[in-house]
Amino acid sequence: MAKSAAISSSTSFSSIPILLIIVSVTVLLYASTIAEAGDSSAFVKKTISSHSIVIFSKSYCPYCRKAKAVFKELNQKPHVVELDERDDGWSIQDAISEIVGRRTVPQVFINGKHIGGSDDTIEAYENGDLAKLLGVNSKNDDL
Repeated sequence: MAKSAAISSSTSFSSIPILLIIVSVTVLLYASTIAEAGDSSAFVKKTISSHSIVIFSKSYCPYCRKAKAVFKELNQKPHVVELDERDDGWSIQDAISEIVGRRTVPQVFINGKHIGGSDDTIEAYENGDLAKLLGVNSKNDDL
């Protein structure tokens, strides 16, 4: 009987290191996720404040292409962050979602102000608000 009790107690102690490893890895992954989210949020805020025109985009997105075309028509060169071409694109998109309340792309900012997505940008272009914000001549009716 003493022998079986010794085996039973050694078995339960041997599972403790595995449990500690699982808990440690879980804590590390959670901490790195929080740190990455904080880094992404700081990246988004710094990018918006460092450039007069910022478009958070995905290279394959037709709506993003439309938004970028508006600035080409106005002879303006936006700072474009192609989220699909970055390893941290998903976390940047999460950070943008926290800031503007939308997860979709594109998201356009002018002089630190959120303009919106593709439809919002095109509407601002068509009604002349975009040109006013940028301090440039009015639109060209080619879009």
